[in-house]
Amino acid sequence: MTGRGQPSAAATAGLHAVMIAGCVATLFPLFWMLSTSFRMPDDIATPGIALIPRPPTLENYRAAWRLTPLGLYVWNSMLSTVALMSSQTVTSILAAYAFARFRFPGRELLFGLFVGTMMVPIHVVMIPNYILVSRLGWIDTLAGLIVPQLSNAFGVFMLRQHLLTLPRELFDAAAIDGAGSWRTLWRIVVPVSRSPIFALAILFFLNAWNQYFWPFLVLTRPEVQTLPLGLQRFAGSEGGASWGPLMAVATIASLPAILMYTVGQRHIVRTSVTSGLKG
Repeated sequence: MTGRGQPSAAATAGLHAVMIAGCVATLFPLFWMLSTSFRMPDDIATPGIALIPRPPTLENYRAAWRLTPLGLYVWNSMLSTVALMSSQTVTSILAAYAFARFRFPGRELLFGLFVGTMMVPIHVVMIPNYILVSRLGWIDTLAGLIVPQLSNAFGVFMLRQHLLTLPRELFDAAAIDGAGSWRTLWRIVVPVSRSPIFALAILFFLNAWNQYFWPFLVLTRPEVQTLPLGLQRFAGSEGGASWGPLMAVATIASLPAILMYTVGQRHIVRTSVTSGLKG
């Protein structure tokens, strides 16, 4: 440290070196996956490390499309992901608004219990949820995949913290104009909360797109399975020995998540910083 409390040049350089090493360790598997998906089979089997495909080819993507119902898996994943993202975003807005603006007996206790569900490991509730879904006859259906996950305690907590930071004068002005709770929510609260809502929607999308264990339990038929299950099925069958097509499927499975995070990372970081610690 310098005399003014600023980090020294050596400490700054060391910190940057650690951060660069972390970035390289994180990005290298993605780069290797992408590179392998464009390499010829003979090029993949070549000993040593050659990261650049010579020459690049799309044959692995054609083979992946031919060997597995990739379009069906992508459609199932997109459908379930959009449904989960939409339902969790809407229920988070409604619940957060109620916890932040309404006064009712037991509000803090109820909110504490609600937030406390985040501490319960997801695997603990999977068996009861599976039994319930099975008795309702929802195995191999979109309802079985979505209904047990309609709400998300993390989303309610984050949005509630943001709503607590909104000035009271905003709601007083809405009340003077004759706006009820419902109109205040959708005409005032939601528009001024676009950034945190968008960030939450992105996080819900990423979580739903990458889900594996719950879809693995409730989706048994290949016709209704999502992309992560299709990737596992492909790796366990004829695709397991074909690194090129397997990496092509993995690349296609990764693209929507990477794209969504790239689009929404600014909002996610801003929401994480400003969401408040107000209780």
